[in-house]
Amino acid sequence: MFKLLGFCFNFEFGIRTKFKYLYLTINVKTCMNMTALTIILAGEKLEAKTLKKMHERIIKNFMDVIILAELRNGSISGYDVISFIHNKFHLLVSSGTVYSLLYSLERNGLIEGTWNERKRVYKLTERGKKTIETILNANDKIQNFITALLKVQSAP
Repeated sequence: MFKLLGFCFNFEFGIRTKFKYLYLTINVKTCMNMTALTIILAGEKLEAKTLKKMHERIIKNFMDVIILAELRNGSISGYDVISFIHNKFHLLVSSGTVYSLLYSLERNGLIEGTWNERKRVYKLTERGKKTIETILNANDKIQNFITALLKVQSAP
């Protein structure tokens, strides 16, 4: 393993039997962040692509929870949400996605939007505070559910 520009690199090369493919494993991790890239070429395996798509799906599907959790720190605008998600999760989401979600959260009474000069700023309502606290307090239950969901069951 060696470091270059703040990244830790680990390369593995190997040759399997004559009936298998040559494989290559490249692990790239940022030394200070949680960013990780794993590429395994063994004929049909490309884990990096799959992991990236799963990462995007998880962030997009839980974006309402991410927004509510961030609003606990204070009010934010739609542009601030886009910047936060891009900086924290390295995912650029469209403004249409963010603003439609913000309007939906506002219609459900979880957040309240007010105009501050030329931009709309959102803050949590009491209902939103109770909702995000309930979600965050159920952290262990959510983790156990996801673990059980992803657990591979062995054949009898």
